[in-house]
Amino acid sequence: MGIPEKIQAIKDEMSKTQINKATEHHVGLLKAKLAKLRREQEEVKSRSGGSSVGFDVKRTGDATVVFIGLPSVGKSTLLNRLTGAKSAVGAFQFTTTTVVPGMMEHRGAKIQVLDLPGIIKGASTGKGLGKRVLAVAKSADLVLIVLDVFQPYHEDVIRTELGNIGIRLDQKPPDIVIEKTGDGGIAVSQQVPLTKMSINLMKDILRVYGINNGRVLVREDVDSEQLIDFISGNKFYVQSLTIMNKIDLVNQGFVNELQQKSKSKFIPISADSDININALKDAIFDRLDFIRIYMRPKGGETDYKEPLIIRNKSTVLDICNKLHRDLKKDFRYALVWGKSVKFGGQRVGINHTLQDEDVLTIVKAR
Repeated sequence: MGIPEKIQAIKDEMSKTQINKATEHHVGLLKAKLAKLRREQEEVKSRSGGSSVGFDVKRTGDATVVFIGLPSVGKSTLLNRLTGAKSAVGAFQFTTTTVVPGMMEHRGAKIQVLDLPGIIKGASTGKGLGKRVLAVAKSADLVLIVLDVFQPYHEDVIRTELGNIGIRLDQKPPDIVIEKTGDGGIAVSQQVPLTKMSINLMKDILRVYGINNGRVLVREDVDSEQLIDFISGNKFYVQSLTIMNKIDLVNQGFVNELQQKSKSKFIPISADSDININALKDAIFDRLDFIRIYMRPKGGETDYKEPLIIRNKSTVLDICNKLHRDLKKDFRYALVWGKSVKFGGQRVGINHTLQDEDVLTIVKAR
């Protein structure tokens, strides 16, 4: 039996199994085996040259945002509205057939926005330009799910396709540590109680992946799918925003009812009629979790007019890399004024974590 047949057999067994407390161990193991087989299948395709690479897009600006949506939901019009780019707009499907970049400037930040071709159901398996489109989202800082107000159910399709290629929207990597050992079996140490799966299931999943001996440190309550993601690797954790476009074609009552039924909170907009576009810009900025750093040259005055925009929890090293690729080689120390230090002008190292509105001086080696 080949890998595709094994995958289908597990899917069939899962579909026949009722999910309850009595079967959760069995279903958890089936999920682990299925994920392992899918990874093996992708590795075979990659070796045979059958895998699709993403579009070649050079990252620029303070962050990168990508539009993901089905064809004809208004992504190109939205890009033009946000950035002034000239993406083709037409009343037919698949107007965009490549990546169209634009730059949105908002509250001092320069945000790269990428308009991608529309995806369809089955994109993660290679239908249309699916794999190439979805691959771009892996390296994005934010995914904008763009929906048509008359087809809100497409959100489930998009989230499923992204999930199928390893993109975990609005999640964080599970806080666990696995250290393989030569013998002694599997020892699990918990800093928090496990309520989402049993320790026996955790050990059995590890064995599916060939980990028969090791030490596991559990720092948060994880379920079987999170554990499988952690072991299998190659998962991408990206923030998202959901956009409901074309609200100019319906009344407010329609929008309110749609929001009540929706699984996730969305931002109602009309790219064509320029409705709520500024609110969307604010939401993008806030979701990217930017902070402002004011630079002060050694012996000079602080530049409060043009702060450096970086992501929250960035370090002095991140600033060095942003300013010049060789700056870290010449780095001696930094001086910081602000919330991240105990006193103004404190001397810090290159791995110091900065906070919003800190003032920074970088001192280079002579």
